[in-house]
Amino acid sequence: MPQDMLVEIFHKQAEFDSALAEKRGLSFDRDTWIQKEVLAIIAELSEILDEVNYKWWKDPRPVDEEKLKEEIVDVLHFFVSMCIKAGIGPEELYQAYLDKNAENFRRQRGESGRPGYAWK
Repeated sequence: MPQDMLVEIFHKQAEFDSALAEKRGLSFDRDTWIQKEVLAIIAELSEILDEVNYKWWKDPRPVDEEKLKEEIVDVLHFFVSMCIKAGIGPEELYQAYLDKNAENFRRQRGESGRPGYAWK
């Protein structure tokens, strides 16, 4: 995703969060907001599981691809909102992702000081 798209996502989410808090009279401290965002993400992840037939004890049904995409985007909404509340902007998130991705590759290649990750 080009970085400018990430900037736009953060901008739009900040606009939505501000409007929501104002219109609904919501005022929580940072930690409570983050707790609420985490709970919302967990709820949305559960909805994703429902869409992809995780219940092996039931007859599977065709996956509704549009509903699946919608639930994944819901996770993104709450994740970006949580980033905003935690003071993480799009540039910082982007760089942190690049750094972590590089570290993950180093771990898998056995080039990290952390044992137990290397590809066999």
